Amino acid sequence: MKLIPVILSGGVGTRLWPVSRKAHPKPFMNLPDGENLLSKTFKRACALNNVTEILTVTNKELFFKTEDEYNKANERNCSLKYILEPFGRNTAAAVATAALQVQEIHGDDAQILVLAADHLIKDEAKFGQAVAKAQVLAGQGWHVTFGIEPEYPETGFGYIEADASKSLEGGFEVTCFVEKPDLDTAKQYVSAGNYYWNSGMFCFRVGTLLQDLEKHAPEILSKTRKTISASTTSNNDNTVLHLDADSFATVPDTSIDYALMERSSKVAMVPCNIGWSDIGSWNAMSELVAEDDIQNRLVGEVLTINSSNNYVHSPKRLAALVGVKDLIVIDTEDALLVAHKDEAQNVGLIAKELKTRQHEAHLLHQTVHRPWGTYTTLEEGERFKIKRIEVKPGASLSLQMHHHRSEHWIVVSGMAKVINDVKSFYLNTNESTFISAGHRHRLENPGVIDLVMIEVQSGDYLGEDDIVRFEDIYGRVDANE
Repeated sequence: MKLIPVILSGGVGTRLWPVSRKAHPKPFMNLPDGENLLSKTFKRACALNNVTEILTVTNKELFFKTEDEYNKANERNCSLKYILEPFGRNTAAAVATAALQVQEIHGDDAQILVLAADHLIKDEAKFGQAVAKAQVLAGQGWHVTFGIEPEYPETGFGYIEADASKSLEGGFEVTCFVEKPDLDTAKQYVSAGNYYWNSGMFCFRVGTLLQDLEKHAPEILSKTRKTISASTTSNNDNTVLHLDADSFATVPDTSIDYALMERSSKVAMVPCNIGWSDIGSWNAMSELVAEDDIQNRLVGEVLTINSSNNYVHSPKRLAALVGVKDLIVIDTEDALLVAHKDEAQNVGLIAKELKTRQHEAHLLHQTVHRPWGTYTTLEEGERFKIKRIEVKPGASLSLQMHHHRSEHWIVVSGMAKVINDVKSFYLNTNESTFISAGHRHRLENPGVIDLVMIEVQSGDYLGEDDIVRFEDIYGRVDANE
């Protein structure tokens, strides 16, 4: 049986602000071990038996960032395919699109393993065993979900009720799915013994899945087909599908749980104890850090006096706590979060408010990732801004022009190829050039090491939207740099 892991990477993770932001969402956050959730998910999927291909469904703005992470993690040389969404449309659209793509290439008998990009699984051996059981059931025509054996009465997860009287090979038939309960109900579920946390992972035989979607969610399936027909592919081997925005907007915005799993009579569950966590809050993140002798969990250089049961994440600078307890303190280069542990689930309200105010802190970090590399804003004031720009080997910024600002470029390390108006030339380390407002210009790294330079901007307006593109190798002629 051909198994294609499908990684869904669409959530922002607002409850993990200020580290998780729209342009740097939860899957890309580094955990205390230095690795991010997306890389862990990718490597876990590649390590499964007989897996040679990974299909990822993600936002088009995160494609190059995702590709960079995969290239670093792809030790098994798995084939990489992508479906790029113009905007989020929930999991039913994502799963249906992936299934149609897999069916076209591999046929009805192929199976897809749907995985969230931002979940942590500590026991990969048991995960592999659970997937093998799910594949058997999927081959028998079941839509398979993975139920996590509950460790405590959690109110932040949905639950799956298993029918203990209808045991299957490696699992159970599912009686029903239950929304997030209150605490008393969650306690009853744990005591009952046949309720499991809903992990949001699934295994489907493609032909059976599409047949049942036709029955239970025909509009989702038909409009997903129309979207694919109107979409385009890129890369010479058609490994990247760019979904058409106008067509995709017509696909109903709903979850695969509601569209199919809660309606079908063919749903089975594989119970598992795999060290699973959705890392849904800073409290969950803190569990990955060892406690000291007074229950503080500390990341970075942190000094505490008469303080206990705190979680502090301050990797860039010294943090000091005096006489406090039960706090979450998250320090980043441009934002600081201080919250009581009991309010961890409400951190997302901060991100929501920042978005309402159109504040950049809901969207971007001080260091911003682009297809060609990164830029970091070091300082800015009236009529000036200073950036550190890093360009990957072989990468190039767009051929562009600014109406309101001039730029002074100084090469710190590496070599730069510069187009400045009608001139084309190279700059070595410690050399510089000046780009006047209104001049077409382009920066390229022709070398084999990273190009690092300092850019000093000056002018009446220094916003990122003061840019006119003429050419771009990443297809962003109408987008912001």
